[in-house]
Amino acid sequence: MIEDNVVFIGNKPVMNYVLAVVTQFNNGSVEVTVKARGKAISRAVDAVEVSRNRFLQEIKIKDIKIGTEKIATDRGDSNVSTIEIVMGK
Repeated sequence: MIEDNVVFIGNKPVMNYVLAVVTQFNNGSVEVTVKARGKAISRAVDAVEVSRNRFLQEIKIKDIKIGTEKIATDRGDSNVSTIEIVMGK
């Protein structure tokens, strides 16, 4: 079950995710959550900061959650860092 107000960060350029966040707020969302794992965490922080500083000055960061997930790979289990950044009006 995927919520509409969640933006998952991957390998695309930062501005693609900024556009997704801005679009969510323009469509009436009160809160938008940005989620990322591993190396995409820095891209998630960049997307949130660009969204707040250049496009949505009235938006505040409500919550930041960090954690670790175990991922099964062909070389065994490995830990991957995760982040969730909740933005709201």
